[in-house]
Amino acid sequence: MSKTVDLRIGNREMLHNKVCTVLRKAILKGDLKPGERLVQTELAEQIGVSRMPVREALRTLEIEGLVTMEPHKGAIVRTISKEDIVEIYELRAILEPMALKKGIPNFTEEDLENLKKYHQQMVETDSDEVYTELNAKFHKLLFSRTQSPRLLGFIETISLGFAQDTPLIITGQIKKSNQEHEQILQSILNQNIEQAGNHLAHHISRTGEELITSLDK
Repeated sequence: MSKTVDLRIGNREMLHNKVCTVLRKAILKGDLKPGERLVQTELAEQIGVSRMPVREALRTLEIEGLVTMEPHKGAIVRTISKEDIVEIYELRAILEPMALKKGIPNFTEEDLENLKKYHQQMVETDSDEVYTELNAKFHKLLFSRTQSPRLLGFIETISLGFAQDTPLIITGQIKKSNQEHEQILQSILNQNIEQAGNHLAHHISRTGEELITSLDK
């Protein structure tokens, strides 16, 4: 594995999702190359954590399709093509708005308050890590109330973890996302189901297009 990739994000104890984020970002940006063997001890040293969160993160990335676990070799970075990313975002732009529209009638007052809270906290935070966690919670809550387990399963399967990390990859994503989240939230609060779905579809499609552009740089 390359010794020159700087993956360190602090000496403090890291949470599982933070280790996933730094590895996912390195793979998507091409810092960790397709076919490259990921050695747990080297990754742990570079990131500044113990081997346990690295081992757990690699298992998560395997489920997401970003690495493959091979006998006697360990984790190997998989090839993720632009076509894969385009297809993922095309499917997300269809399935997540569908789930949102099905779920809006089932939102509780607590759900609406949480959506407003997450949005306000995203607007106010100066921390990319905090924003990323809030963004994941906001999006998950958007489609969580649909009473269609199969639809939710499809969404979880195709996401590959891209959604939660785009604020760290795309330049200007946070400002644009805050504006688009505001539109989605207001449509939900106004019970304008079709408009809420349309705003979410635009948000996902625009993000996918800019993700492709950012990975080309």
